Amino acid sequence: MRSDLIKRGIERAPHRALLRALGCTDSEMEQPFIGVVNSFSEVIPGHTHLRLIAQAVKDGVRSAGGTPFEVNTIGVCDGLAMGHAGMCYSLPSRELIADSVEVVVRAHSFDALVLVPNCDKIIPGMLMAAVRLNIPAIVVSGGPMLAGRWQGEAIDLSTMFEAVGKAVRGDLSPKELARLEEAACPGCGSCAGMFTANTMNCLTEALGMALPGNGTIPAADARRIRLAKEAGRRIMTLLQDNVCPRDIVTRDALHNTFTADMALGGSTNSILHLMALAHEAGVDFPLEAINKVSQVTPHLCKISPASHYHVEDLDQAGGIPAVMREVRDLLRLDAVTVAGKLGETVERSSGRWGEVIRPRSEPYSPTGGLTILWGNVAPEGAVVKSAAVAPQMRRHSGPARVFDSEEAATASITARAIKPGEVVVIRYEGPRGGPGMREMLAPTSLLAGLGLDDKVALITDGRFSGATRGSAIGHLSPEAAAGGPIAALKNGDIVDIDIPAQRLEVRLSEAELKRRVVPPFTLRVNEGYLLRYAQRVTSASRGAVLTV
Repeated sequence: MRSDLIKRGIERAPHRALLRALGCTDSEMEQPFIGVVNSFSEVIPGHTHLRLIAQAVKDGVRSAGGTPFEVNTIGVCDGLAMGHAGMCYSLPSRELIADSVEVVVRAHSFDALVLVPNCDKIIPGMLMAAVRLNIPAIVVSGGPMLAGRWQGEAIDLSTMFEAVGKAVRGDLSPKELARLEEAACPGCGSCAGMFTANTMNCLTEALGMALPGNGTIPAADARRIRLAKEAGRRIMTLLQDNVCPRDIVTRDALHNTFTADMALGGSTNSILHLMALAHEAGVDFPLEAINKVSQVTPHLCKISPASHYHVEDLDQAGGIPAVMREVRDLLRLDAVTVAGKLGETVERSSGRWGEVIRPRSEPYSPTGGLTILWGNVAPEGAVVKSAAVAPQMRRHSGPARVFDSEEAATASITARAIKPGEVVVIRYEGPRGGPGMREMLAPTSLLAGLGLDDKVALITDGRFSGATRGSAIGHLSPEAAAGGPIAALKNGDIVDIDIPAQRLEVRLSEAELKRRVVPPFTLRVNEGYLLRYAQRVTSASRGAVLTV
């Protein structure tokens, strides 16, 4: 066992003394040491209950003959960080999380890991660490928040961001806005729609790193505690069989994950995180391969913000196994998972129920819910959540309104200076330019609240929250800060968007794009972690991973 490095032999007597200081008995020191990496935080609603989840995991580990040690890592609440300088730290926190897990695990020689995340960057950060460490590991999340209720309708955090636009327009009174505030987020869990956190937790099932139910069982449901106990027990089986993350996170597993993603219509951020995970695992899965998956995968689910359904409804409809059952002919069913072969999980599914998961014969679209776009304004690609785009906006041409920051664009939208038909361009918000590739839920939600999400497109080298809907195209690569073509755009340039054809173009010749002089970019930070991040981060098309 790896833990023998700190507990076996006469020379390890000092180490054993320290373990005894923790209360370890002789029998506990004889057992495998299991690290339970918890991202508990009192400032993140999705993480405030993770002590309960971690305790259930530890109970499961002990019941199966292991000795658990709970350790921690950081987390950022994207909702609280949204719309200000705090969002610059969200994506960069992914690398810190991966590094911190690596540090604590290597330093203490754990034999295996149970990872307990729940939100946004914490999930991919922990997965990246698991692949890097390559010791037996399993993920069990804290689960989704229940939807709120207001005037008989289900609501969530995206309702609140869009409510701001309605309040600006005068369609919502301050008193109504306050009532929405009180109802939108009724308790613990990751925000209730198919936003980034829930997308990643669902996809962790398809990837094979989590047990069925990980992505959809609500945080407040007792089944979540039972799932955590089972994850604690299951890690002991994985350790005994020496099943490691690189046995699971293969090209076939990533194919399955992107297939599930396309059927779900998940967050665009999933592309960014799965590309980073592929890089960490040493698996070649280029953006072109993602579009090939999308072209043959039907879009079967519309979950908030694309509809009034929420993740709790998806859970009742059969969850991720039921989704995968509908597209099982497209999956690599021999892929290894923490629960056995993927095909075994799919076959155990009882199938879909109701309209939350559409049958294969009646999809929302014959192609997937995410699309990679290419063209002279994004030669290395861009990403759109096509599942959340109004039909009339799937093809759109309009004059550019160019802004060099999210704040400038938001101010213009709030002042109601954006006209129907225009294409809002927000640049210098990429991984290096932001820095940190900020999510921009504020401008997209304002457009929706003002009733412009089906009349105005938005393109950016930054990224969007999973709660974004409308013709919002992000991750334009290369980014403006790296001299990408988006830096050359001017007000009035005609931008052509053709999502079905996977095209994003500006009506300028190659010669004109090259002729336009773009001033050298100066980093917006000059100290601290963000400076180091901006100096080392790569393109969004590569997952915004760091150079060594």
